[in-house]
Amino acid sequence: MPLKRPMDAVFGETGGVADREPDVARSPAPPADPQQTVYLAVALDVPLPGLFDYSHDRPVAPGVRVRVMFGRRAMVGMVWAVRDAPGVAVDRVRPIEAVLDDLPPMPADWLRLAEFAAHYYHRPLGEVLLPVLPPPLRKPAAYTGTRSAGGPVCRADRRPGASRAVRKRKDTAQAVPVDGDTEAGATAAASSPSHPAPAEDGPALTDAQVSALAGLRELLAAGTGVALLHGVTGSGKTELYLRLAQDVLATGRQVLLLVPEINLTPQLEHSVRARLGDRLAVMHSRLSEGDRLRAWLRASRGQADILLGTRLALFTPLPRLGLIVVDEEHDASYKQQDGLRYSARDLAVWRGHDLGVPVVLGSATPSLETWRHAQEGNYRLLSLPERAQAQPLPEIRLVDTRRARLEQGFTPQLLDALEARLAQGGQSLVFINRRGYAPVLRCASCAWVSQCRRCTAHMVLHRLGGRHVLQCHHCGDAMPVPRACPDCGDPDIQPMGRGTQRVEEFLAERFPGARILRIDADTTRLKGSAEALFAQAHAGEADILVGTQMVSKGHDFARLGLVGVLNADAMLFSQDFRAPERLFAQLMQVAGRAGRRQGGAQVIVQTDYPEQAIYQALLQHDYVRFAAYALEERRDLGLPPFSSQALLTAQAVRVRDALDFLEAARDQAQSLPESAGVRIHDPVPLRIVRVARVERAQLLFESDGRGALHRLLRALLPGLDETARGVVQHWGIEIDPQEI
Repeated sequence: MPLKRPMDAVFGETGGVADREPDVARSPAPPADPQQTVYLAVALDVPLPGLFDYSHDRPVAPGVRVRVMFGRRAMVGMVWAVRDAPGVAVDRVRPIEAVLDDLPPMPADWLRLAEFAAHYYHRPLGEVLLPVLPPPLRKPAAYTGTRSAGGPVCRADRRPGASRAVRKRKDTAQAVPVDGDTEAGATAAASSPSHPAPAEDGPALTDAQVSALAGLRELLAAGTGVALLHGVTGSGKTELYLRLAQDVLATGRQVLLLVPEINLTPQLEHSVRARLGDRLAVMHSRLSEGDRLRAWLRASRGQADILLGTRLALFTPLPRLGLIVVDEEHDASYKQQDGLRYSARDLAVWRGHDLGVPVVLGSATPSLETWRHAQEGNYRLLSLPERAQAQPLPEIRLVDTRRARLEQGFTPQLLDALEARLAQGGQSLVFINRRGYAPVLRCASCAWVSQCRRCTAHMVLHRLGGRHVLQCHHCGDAMPVPRACPDCGDPDIQPMGRGTQRVEEFLAERFPGARILRIDADTTRLKGSAEALFAQAHAGEADILVGTQMVSKGHDFARLGLVGVLNADAMLFSQDFRAPERLFAQLMQVAGRAGRRQGGAQVIVQTDYPEQAIYQALLQHDYVRFAAYALEERRDLGLPPFSSQALLTAQAVRVRDALDFLEAARDQAQSLPESAGVRIHDPVPLRIVRVARVERAQLLFESDGRGALHRLLRALLPGLDETARGVVQHWGIEIDPQEI
C-alpha cells in the first residue's frame, strides 16, 4: 500500500511553512557596493519577537554569525536576511561589531529547519537559531578559529579594536585544537582513509529481521518516507539500524542516530564503532564545551559519517545526510522542557521530509501518536514479534500486594525469587522509579511532614555518606534532618515510603553476601560514573541491581534473569492522561531487560490492582492490545492523537496573579474570530503550584484540527506581552505538551 504524506499527518496545517521556502532563500546577499550602507536583519537569542536591524558597509550572507551590541550587551546573532531599508528610523540602527567568518554560512536546509521549528512552536527565530549551536559559537569572545573548507561568502570585517579570540577550554584554559581545523586539514580528513575499516558481517538474522530489513531497504531505495520498526525487546532492532547504516555509508552519505538519554550512548557507540568504524561523532549535553564543539564541527564538515546523540544532535548541519534513525521513539526525553519546547522525534520526521531522506522510528512500545500514523498508512509498519537470539520473552507474574505481608515493600514471592536467583549465580534487577531514601519524613504525633520552604512539594530524605539530609527535587534546596518535630517537639519522626537508597540498604541487610549496585541520578552525577556503573553491571560484577528508569531501556544485561518491580501503581491514577501509556511502556521496557541471553527469566510486578487493563496486556507482552484499548479511550475523550493541544503557562509571585493573566488571555482568545473550532479551558494552578518561590498556573487549548489551533495562537500570542506586563514574571506557550 502506498504511504500517505507523513507531513500532513504529523504537523497538519500550521501556516504553510512546511511547504514554502524560507525568507532567506528569497533574500540572498546582493553584490557589494562600497558606497552604500547595507541593512541586516539579525536574529538574537532574546525573549522578544521579530528580527533586529543592524547596518554594515557590505552584504553578509544569511546564516553567518555576527557580533552586535544589544543595549549594553555584546551578543552573537545570526544574519537572517539583507534589507533594502530598516524597519526603524535609520538613526536608531547600530552597526554590527564584527562578522564572525570562522565558519561558512549555515546551510539552507538547516535554516529551513530552524524556521519551521520557530513557526510551529511559536518562538522567535533567535530563540531557535542560537541556542542549538555549541556554546563556544554563541559567545561574543569565544571560538573564532581558522575558516574551514568552503569558506564564507563574506570575509571578516572587524571594527577597530576588535580582535580574534582564542578558543579555550573551560577546565584547562588552554587552546582547544580541532582536527582538520584548517582548510587543508578538513580536506584531508574528509578524503583520507585514516580510520579502521568497518567489520562487514554481523549475527545471522531471523526471518522477521530479514523481512523487516527488506522493507527498510525499500524505503532507502525510495529515498524518502517514514518507517516504524516495532519490535519486542531483544528482537534485534539495533542490528537492523547498523545494517541499514552500512548501506547508507556505502553510498557516501551520513547517518543521524538519535537516542533519548545520555546513558544509552556508550553501549550503542561501542556497537557502531565495532561494526562501522571510527568515523563517528557523539553529541550530548554532558560533553565539555570543547568536545561538543569538536563533534559538531566534524559532523557539519562531513568528517564524521555517523552522528550519535541525544535530541540536541538533531540541529547539527549534516551536508551528506542520507538516513535518520530515532531509537526508543516513544521516550518523553525527546521533548525539550524549557526554552524551545520541541519534539526531536517530530522534527526528525520534518527534516527527513524536507531533505527527501528516510526516517526510521524504532520502539517496542511506540507512542500512541506514532502507532496511529502507522495504522493509518502514514508510516510503514515493520514488525519484529520475536527475540533475535531464540530466547522466549520472560514470564510475567502479577503479585497482589493487598493480600501479601510486606517486608520493607517486598512481597515474600519477590524475596524468594531473589534468593533463588542468587543461589543460581544469576543477576537480578529491582526497579523502583524513585530516587533517594524516602519520599517524605513524618512526625508520629502531629501532622508535620518535611515540606520544602520554597515549593509546594515534600523534601525527600537522602543518605549522604553516613548522614541523612532533606532535599527538594524541584528547586534543589537542602537542609539537615531535624532532631525533633519542628511543630510539636516529638523526636519520633519517621521516613515514609522508600526510594532506591532505602531499597539498597534493605537488600544489603537481607542478602549480606550479595553484590548490590545502585544506578540512579545520584550515583551517576559525576562525569564517567554512569559508564563505569553500567560497565560493572554488564560485566556481571553485581548480583542485584537497584535502579530507576535509567536501567529500564536499551541495556543488554547478559546474566539478568529476574526483574522485580516495586511501587508500580504510582502512575496508575495520575491526573495526566498520558500516565497509563508511560506506565505500560516503562513496565514493558524494564521487563525486557530480563532473559535476553538465557531462558527461564521472570518478571514480578507488585500491584494492588492486578485486574487493570494495563497489567493484563503486560502479562501477554501485548502492546497491540494495550494500544487498541488506549486509543479507543482517547478517541472517546477527544484526546491526542485525536486532537491537538497547546498549553499556556504563567509564573508569578502569587498564583492569583498568574490566574488573572490567564483569565485575561482566555477572554481575549474567546473574543477572536479565530477561536472557532478551539476548546478553551479555564485556567488552573499546576499540581505543584510553587517552585523556588514562583507560583504557576496553566491554560489549555484543544482543537480537533491543528490548523484552527495554530491560527488562534498566531492571532492571540502577539498581544499577550502587553497583557502580562506588571502582572506575571514569565509566560510561555507549549505546542503538543507532554505533561498536563
